[in-house]
Amino acid sequence: MAENSVVIITGASRGVGAWVARWLAKVGAAMTLIARSAEQLHHVAREVERLGGRPLPFAADVAVVENCLQAVELTLHHFCRIDALVNNAAVVEPLAFAASAEATSWRYNIEVNLLAPFYLSRAAIPELRRQQGRIINVSSGAAVTAIQAASAYCAAKAGLNQLTRVLAVEEPGITSIAVRPGVVDTDMQALIRSKGSAAMPAEQVSYYQSLKEQGKLEHPAIPGRSIAWLCLYAPKAWSGTFMDYDDPRVVRQAVELFGEYGGDI
Repeated sequence: MAENSVVIITGASRGVGAWVARWLAKVGAAMTLIARSAEQLHHVAREVERLGGRPLPFAADVAVVENCLQAVELTLHHFCRIDALVNNAAVVEPLAFAASAEATSWRYNIEVNLLAPFYLSRAAIPELRRQQGRIINVSSGAAVTAIQAASAYCAAKAGLNQLTRVLAVEEPGITSIAVRPGVVDTDMQALIRSKGSAAMPAEQVSYYQSLKEQGKLEHPAIPGRSIAWLCLYAPKAWSGTFMDYDDPRVVRQAVELFGEYGGDI
C-alpha cells in the first residue's frame, strides 16, 4: 500500500523533486528528502507533513559518498525500510565547450548527476531487494541529444541511462527506470537563460528563451506526478527502459491515483 511506502528523494527542495514529494504525501507515504539547501528542504518537509506524508529532511550534498551512505542509514533507522529511490538531484553547469570547460566543475557535474545515483543505489540495493523495490533515475533528453556547451550534463545523463539498464539486468528483483522529465520550468532553465549566452550559440539561447516566453515549459508538478506514480507502481516489465514523463500508460494511472493538477494540491 502507498501509505506504507518509504521513498528516498534527492534534489527534493525545489522543482521536480519537491513535487514528487508533494504527490507522494497525498497518499500518506514516508520519505527522506535530500538537498543541499536546509531552509528550502524544511519548507518542503512542512508541506509534505501538511499534505499527509511523513518527511525526514536531510540537508546534504549527494556528490559526497559518505552523505549518500548516511542517507540510506538514516532512512532505515527512522522508517525501517526502503521501497523506492528517486535519483533526481542534478546540476547543469559548467556551461562551456569541452575544450574550455573548467575541470573541477565538469567533475562535480558527473559526481552529482551520475556518481550520486550510483552511490545511493549501491547502498539501498540490499533493502530494495527485500522489498522488491524501485529505482527511478531522473534523466534528460540530453542523454540522447548533443547539446553544445553542456558536455558534462549530456555525458552524465547518458551514463545514468546506461546505469539504469545495467541495474535492470543485474538486479532483476528491483525495477529500475530512467525518466525523461521534459523541458521543465525550473531554476535550471532559468540558469541556462541567464548564463547560456556566454557559451552557447545565439540560436540555442534564443530557443531556450522562446520556450519560457511562449509558455512551453512544463510545470514541475506534471513530471513530478508521473515520477511519484512510477516509484510506487512501475511494473517490472518496464525495468531498464528510458521512459517519457508523459507516456500515456503512466499519466492515466498517475491522474487516477493523485488527481489533476490545478495550481495546487
